[in-house]
Amino acid sequence: MMQQSNLHSHLTAKKRDTLSFPAKLLLNKNLLVDDVLDFGCGFGKDVELLKAKGINIEGYDKFYFPNYPNKKFNTIICFYVLNVLLPEEQATVLMELSQLLKPTGKVYIAVRRDLQFEGYRTHKIYQKKTYQCNVVLNSKTFFKNENCEIYEYQHYNQIKRTENTDCPFCNPNSEHELIVESATAYAIYDKFPVNDGHVLIIPKKHCSNYFDLSFKEQAACIFMLNKLKEVVAAKFKPDGFNVGINIGEKAGQTVNHVHIHLIPRYDGDVEEPRGGVRGVIPNKQKY
Repeated sequence: MMQQSNLHSHLTAKKRDTLSFPAKLLLNKNLLVDDVLDFGCGFGKDVELLKAKGINIEGYDKFYFPNYPNKKFNTIICFYVLNVLLPEEQATVLMELSQLLKPTGKVYIAVRRDLQFEGYRTHKIYQKKTYQCNVVLNSKTFFKNENCEIYEYQHYNQIKRTENTDCPFCNPNSEHELIVESATAYAIYDKFPVNDGHVLIIPKKHCSNYFDLSFKEQAACIFMLNKLKEVVAAKFKPDGFNVGINIGEKAGQTVNHVHIHLIPRYDGDVEEPRGGVRGVIPNKQKY
């Protein structure tokens, strides 16, 4: 699937001589702890200045510092990145942030709140089309004024909730590895896997029937499914996949919260794989 992208998003990076406002705020509150990553660091000025202050930080930027991080971090900062990305790119960045974060770590995401115009415009200096938009996340607001809002993100399974407490997918075990997360959904390994790498994609909305999800919620799950296919393929190297959703008790659903199964398949894992998902009714599998 081809993902749309804003080809000139990097042109919005600003050259500065001082710390950005969000970096200064977090530094003063001693929240830049342990290993820190500046995701989308632009020209890297915050990284340079924070290193000089003794912060153990590294920077990543798709255009200016393209060596992708190869470890997880306790603290991640992501300042004014999402505002210049298209929706699919925003979802991808949120998933990448969740993958790069240690289980009990935190991400601080700053977005602009002073935009006067949304959409494409011609950059005054570079005379190329750039894109900007307002962004609203469902994470906790850490700080907000007329110019910016800073969100504090933690993995979904690290946050205690008081609603739907009997639902294992609304309240996932904090010890269970969270593979990837977006604003709308998250993924974990199945507790009782059919095969190695068996993954569940779970919308955050408490809903039992996939067809009762909105189109946007369904699309977010499928978008994440594509991401998980890459993750599972790289880690487990399967020979194929089955994708399935159980909808209703008579279709085998045992947890009344939507979840999509991504099941890796391996050569020899069954005697005769022909028919695949038709095997939900065993005597109809072969044809």
